[in-house]
Amino acid sequence: MSQATVAAPAPAARNTIALAGMRAAIARNMEAGWRVPRVAQSIEVDVAAVERLRAAWPAGQGGPRPSLTAYVLRAVALTLRDHPRLNARMLDKEIELMPEINLGLAVSLDEGLMVPVLRQADGKSVAALADEARALAAGARAGTLGAGAYQRGTFTVTNLGTTGIDSFTPIINAPQVAILGMTRVAARAVVRDGAIVAASMMGLHLVFDHRAVDGYPAALFLTDLQRRLETAEGL
Repeated sequence: MSQATVAAPAPAARNTIALAGMRAAIARNMEAGWRVPRVAQSIEVDVAAVERLRAAWPAGQGGPRPSLTAYVLRAVALTLRDHPRLNARMLDKEIELMPEINLGLAVSLDEGLMVPVLRQADGKSVAALADEARALAAGARAGTLGAGAYQRGTFTVTNLGTTGIDSFTPIINAPQVAILGMTRVAARAVVRDGAIVAASMMGLHLVFDHRAVDGYPAALFLTDLQRRLETAEGL
């Protein structure tokens, strides 16, 4: 009796993403940032003061209520004035302290991540930063921004708060020397005046190039940023 020959199953079709175009550029930038001798620091911030500002935002002031990100951008820009070593670029044989505070804002696209730049951010109000950030994000997603919109950044902010995560370590956008990651706002138990109370806490995660900045001054920047957000100073 002869045995029927069973045909081998056909190999599954390969499902690949070409490392070309935008994806290739992102891969090169991420590789350059990953090679940096980086250090990460994290802190939690009570955002009650900022949320009170948002809640009190006047209706009909010429635009929608600014997001929490816009307030963080404003606070970062003001705090960088006092910590210029974090507003810098790492070059081959020198650290260039940048004369302007130009904040890159990471925008997630289907094809990858783009970082348009809000120039001279420390001279702009929360409302102006919110409007510009919305316009840049929309332009990045539509592919209508010119190359200049992505140039001359001095420090980057990236927000994963809407994903629900509590911690991450973003990769530096080289040749910048630092990047700040935001994570979700969550109710947490904190101790105030000897009592345990619930507070709306947000995580801030700073990654910096240790060649350009040491741990102590980087920590001072992060704690100053925490204080500014918790007191709403200048916001």
